Amino acid sequence: MKKKYSVSPKDKKDWTSFTKQMDNIFVKEDDLPKENNEKNKIRRLDLHGYSLSEANKVVKKFITESFYMNYRKLLIVTGKGSRSKSHDNPYISENLSVLKNSIPEYIKNDENLNPIINKVTQAERKYGGEGAINVYLKDNKKFTK
Repeated sequence: MKKKYSVSPKDKKDWTSFTKQMDNIFVKEDDLPKENNEKNKIRRLDLHGYSLSEANKVVKKFITESFYMNYRKLLIVTGKGSRSKSHDNPYISENLSVLKNSIPEYIKNDENLNPIINKVTQAERKYGGEGAINVYLKDNKKFTK
């Protein structure tokens, strides 16, 4: 048989006092300003199955729209091209590894995209690693003023 725990009068008083102050406890999501939460959202695009010319068009539109929607970080999944038949030169590959190598170059060299992009980096492993890139956009408020 379990021994029953009896609450001391002091513990009961402390608990009652604590529960009366519940209004002072904040929701942890409210700890950060909402505008900061909005800036940290990541928009994602998956290019699996696209040809190079289709992917370039989709990427350009995606980045431009994201910039005007105030996104600051984008994740573009290109895939690793593990099914590629040409490991020596991915630019002549018969399958998808061409995107992994050419999409970052396309983004960096496009004269319309270049002014709105801060940098392009390889994504962290948990977000795709070698098969994905991060695109960091500039603040569009500076462009509209």
